[in-house]
Amino acid sequence: MTVDAGAMAMGKVAVLMGGSSAEREISLMSGRGVLQALRARGVDAHAFDPAEQPVLALRGEGYSRVFIALHGRQGEDGSVQGALELMGLPYTGSGVMASAIAMDKVMTKRVWLAEGLPTPRWVWLAPERQQREHVITVPDALGLPLIVKPPREGSSIGVTKVEGYSQMQDAVMLAAKFDADVLCEEFIDGDEVTCPVLGTGADAVALPVVRIQAPQGAYDYQNKYFTDVTQYHCPSGLPADEEREIQRIVLAAYRTLGCRGWGRADLMIRASDRKPFLLEMNTSPGMTGHSLVPMSARALGIPYEDLCLRVLASAALDAKPLAGQQSPTGGHA
Repeated sequence: MTVDAGAMAMGKVAVLMGGSSAEREISLMSGRGVLQALRARGVDAHAFDPAEQPVLALRGEGYSRVFIALHGRQGEDGSVQGALELMGLPYTGSGVMASAIAMDKVMTKRVWLAEGLPTPRWVWLAPERQQREHVITVPDALGLPLIVKPPREGSSIGVTKVEGYSQMQDAVMLAAKFDADVLCEEFIDGDEVTCPVLGTGADAVALPVVRIQAPQGAYDYQNKYFTDVTQYHCPSGLPADEEREIQRIVLAAYRTLGCRGWGRADLMIRASDRKPFLLEMNTSPGMTGHSLVPMSARALGIPYEDLCLRVLASAALDAKPLAGQQSPTGGHA
């Protein structure tokens, strides 16, 4: 075990993993990797699964900070972040507001568009607009093919690429199994890329872009995590000016949402004119063996263990107690 000079200063650390979202299995994979990495660096890290005990059980257990390796709802959507704020426990990743907005792809798009950032055109189907007479009009607005997805899930869960009108209703019904609302999105034909970010505000930096090549373009749940047929290119192989433009857009998207600590944006580059389009922002990115933030960090010479330690060191709270005010965990600021 290599003991990092700053590891002892981290104190007792809870690694939140698992949870109750549709991404539980992936979260457990991420959390176990992070836990092992932190312990390898000498951090006093402990696994904590909110599906097995309430988050409030962290109170009084002597924890100094929390590494959030949860994915999806009740982990990446601001709810856990709010609980940790109330307990005064610094945590990794974005705060309550940025986490909540980024978890909802429709709200994210609205914010990005307000700032002039590029994102594919979309149609939002609330529950009362998921009947056939409404659904069948979506391809007229967006063209075919198009993408149908639940707006508050990740890992490509419940996502369908619709090639024809006859597929629309089944695609909407599948997405509606995971979310009351359904997001229909213009399909961007071209290269799929992702770009991680480390840091906060003016100090945030975009890491190298990763270009993704999945079989038949199907970068779905199975090909993301459980096969070795998807190819990842980092360095991306893109022209230098394209990579710089993607990094610029991603940093702007990250800062606009108020993200902090770390994150990862997913994009498509339209083949016809090489214009990049933002798809979503992940505020608690995967840290599995197939995950893309560690891959990008390695391209800069940052090993997995060092990346985990760096993210942990960025743990923070939205609101710090005023000087002399007693914190929710019982100490004093």
